Amino acid sequence: MRIQLPIISVDGSAHHGARAALTCRFRCGDACFHEVPNTTSNPYVGDVVADALSRRTVMRAAAVVTAAAAVGASATLSAPRASAATATGARPGAQGARGLRFTPVAPNTADTVTIPDGYAQNVVIRWGEPILRGAPAFDPDRQTAEAQAKQFGYNNDFLALLPLHGEPHRQILVANHEYTDEVLMFRGYDPENPTRQQVEVAWAAHGLSAVVVEEDRRSGRLTPVPRHPLNRRVTATTEFRVTGPAAGSELLRTSADRTGTKVLGTLNNCSGGVTPWGTTLHGEENFNQYFAHATRATDKRYGLGSGATERKWERFDRRFDVAQEPNEPHRFGWAVELDPYDPASTPRKRTALGRFKHEGATVRLTDDGRPVVYSGDDERFDYFYKFVGSKRMRKGSSRDVREHNLSLLDEGTLYVARLTGDSPAIEIDGTGKLPADGEFDGGGEWIPLATATAHGAVSHVEGMSAEEVFVFTRLAGDKVGATKMDRPEDIEPNPHTGKVYVALTNNSNRGVGSNPKPDEANPRVANKHGQILELTEHRNRADSERFAWSLFLVAGDPDDPATYFAGFPKDEVSPISCPDNVAFDSYGNLWISTDGNALGHHDGLFGVATRGERRGELKQFLTMPNGAETCGPLVQDRRVLVSVQHPGEIDGATAEKPLSAWPDGPGRINRPAVVAVWRQDGRDIGV
Repeated sequence: MRIQLPIISVDGSAHHGARAALTCRFRCGDACFHEVPNTTSNPYVGDVVADALSRRTVMRAAAVVTAAAAVGASATLSAPRASAATATGARPGAQGARGLRFTPVAPNTADTVTIPDGYAQNVVIRWGEPILRGAPAFDPDRQTAEAQAKQFGYNNDFLALLPLHGEPHRQILVANHEYTDEVLMFRGYDPENPTRQQVEVAWAAHGLSAVVVEEDRRSGRLTPVPRHPLNRRVTATTEFRVTGPAAGSELLRTSADRTGTKVLGTLNNCSGGVTPWGTTLHGEENFNQYFAHATRATDKRYGLGSGATERKWERFDRRFDVAQEPNEPHRFGWAVELDPYDPASTPRKRTALGRFKHEGATVRLTDDGRPVVYSGDDERFDYFYKFVGSKRMRKGSSRDVREHNLSLLDEGTLYVARLTGDSPAIEIDGTGKLPADGEFDGGGEWIPLATATAHGAVSHVEGMSAEEVFVFTRLAGDKVGATKMDRPEDIEPNPHTGKVYVALTNNSNRGVGSNPKPDEANPRVANKHGQILELTEHRNRADSERFAWSLFLVAGDPDDPATYFAGFPKDEVSPISCPDNVAFDSYGNLWISTDGNALGHHDGLFGVATRGERRGELKQFLTMPNGAETCGPLVQDRRVLVSVQHPGEIDGATAEKPLSAWPDGPGRINRPAVVAVWRQDGRDIGV
């Protein structure tokens, strides 16, 4: 039977709602409380379906998810103790999709990382831990920018693990550091009067980290290797190179960089991807919140505000004041490429991939070896995109090969998606009732926006130059009638099937007031829980300009008729809310991390089968501590890694009065961290 959801106490639900308020202030500048930036009238997509009926004719067996129970005054929900047969996490002959044969974790509000029976975990690395030579030990009362620039950054998100040849049992861990929460970082922090030292620490806490980690083969534990020559920090003041069709554009020139080719720093890096040529991609997402005093229509379309910012950085560096440096915001909102194997290399901002709130960027290759990059624009009623490169990847590790592959994302065509349904509009009534054909699905096309070549760029959008398309990509999508989505976040192709999965986190504004109404692609009004769409490129060719789409998962309480799990019996799945980042395991299962769980319990990580008889079988693998979001899932055969982002980020919490005891115990300052999980018996995950 499926996990039943009891009513969460005031303690649990208050933590969830209050966490959202503080998180929204510091992560995205209260984006969801501002006017929707997209006021165009083009089509939209979002809350895809409700009440989908299973088309399977045979009920399939599934792993049993035991009933949860409220425990004590904290209202923590915990799974019953596993029997001896299941103590390893996967009893012999256990049912379930391969890779998902573990006892599901029950939804809960425990202030810890809860994992399945038979599994173990360790904190790999915390905010502030030294990684470069000369870095001091972390001291929350004596933070300096110089120290932070040599220590692991704050609010780790996207994670990648890259092989390290010649050093057995070691890998390079690459992490995004999305944003800072100064209220939780500094004792005595005054939001109206931050000090220069606090601001400079925050600059150093943003960006990226690369750190070599070592595996204990006996336990599965990962530990960092401080002072390794490949370790690196990239911050808000690191020099970046601008490449591609917008490099040198007048729209990117400032008083500090009159060439339009050099940028200091990267901000709000959320998710990302690993390229087949061994680099990492990092999406600059909610960059708008760092810039003050914006008044132009183009700024408004990107969510920039006309007043002061939350962090008041504009008081300490004029580049964050749009009134003084109007082009500085145009230098953010890109996908960034990093070469983790060369710590002396200059990271690059890839303008051919377009400028918007990149949740991330994931890559697959065409049949002839050209890169295709998928990326979502994380905003209510905005779009998702793909870039199809024109140059083929070369194999090898020579310097010439590396330099060639580092140019692959500068030439090609940028597209935006338009979706259509295949049922009459009269059959879409906003309740989630299925149309007459029994499912919500349809087709779509990739609309070309601009093409970049070695000799220049060409716009495919009437009334916009090529450089305007790449710098103001949202406006280009508006003009060509792209389909409005509900916070399209991670978009990732399944390496086994080629199907592309789009995580749409939520949009409670759908169909409310004057906001866009439901259609076949989004028939559910006031979408709180989000969904995942499955796209199939025409003939499964990554460079195709047509695709089919259908519902794969509509999130929420499975007891709610407006939920769907790819046709799998809903009494045999875990409840899920607000899908955010996704990843795949070696069996082709989709792993989903959540952000902002609206069911009254903590965020978590889930695995779901995408094919075979158990397609749609969804099981919860772990949960987060108080106030934390699940980020950066990375699933290896023997290990799962997650970023525990903003633990204790609950309204009313401060550095002096934390509302979570994770990770270091009561009374300690909360520290975002990376966690590794493995099976105690040393076998592969979920088999």
